[in-house]
Amino acid sequence: MELRLDGRAALITGGSKGLGLAIARAFAAAGAQVAIVARGAEQLAQAKAEIERAAPGAAIAPVAADISTAEGCEAAFAAAEKAFGKLDILVNNAGTSQRGPFLEISDALWQNDLDLKLFAAIRLGRLAWPGMQARRWGRIINVLNTGAKAPPAEGAPTAVSRAAGMALTKVQANEGAKHNILVNALLVGLIDSDQHRRRHAASKTNESYEEWLGKLGAALPMGRYGRPEEFAATALFLCSEAGGYIAGTAINVDGGRSPVV
Repeated sequence: MELRLDGRAALITGGSKGLGLAIARAFAAAGAQVAIVARGAEQLAQAKAEIERAAPGAAIAPVAADISTAEGCEAAFAAAEKAFGKLDILVNNAGTSQRGPFLEISDALWQNDLDLKLFAAIRLGRLAWPGMQARRWGRIINVLNTGAKAPPAEGAPTAVSRAAGMALTKVQANEGAKHNILVNALLVGLIDSDQHRRRHAASKTNESYEEWLGKLGAALPMGRYGRPEEFAATALFLCSEAGGYIAGTAINVDGGRSPVV
């Protein structure tokens, strides 16, 4: 089964690296026009070149914006709509893994986490919704993590903002289904990403990244970390016509690690 997105225009936040970049590559290869949003112009330019190498001829719009603010969300949406004339697919992927002991989390850290992960999804969804509704076709994916279902100790603030994102997904899905706006969440488990490369560098181990990641992955049910391409393939399925009867779900993409289905 070939999954295609020909004629569709997508906006992917956090699209210059990691899972966002993998999703952008998959969407572009499937025929979509793709706007990738991130803060850094240099990283965006590198990502655009990488996507174009993987999908020659793809229409890629790099958008430098800080979506933790209302103004940044408005600028990102306006740039994507100007580039492609519409927006069919929204992937809310931007985020970091902020976590620590509850008593050590400041108001500022709570607010920053909620602005980037929850309010950005709310604001961008609100901007994209009217056009999707008018065209009677839309797909929204909220990228969360498995802590949304099974919050660990010292998992705040990220587990809390992600849990709120799961509730947002269900609200949007119930309102959007009658307009053929299908909203789902993908919950990240342990997947090879830039975040793990940073952790490897910070560990100051003598092991190579591959050796380090292999040891961590050996303890997982599948015996390995996930690959970004596997995560992107799930997003592509949900946004294609093959996923046309899936709405309001929160799918674990974690190789069976989460204790909650």
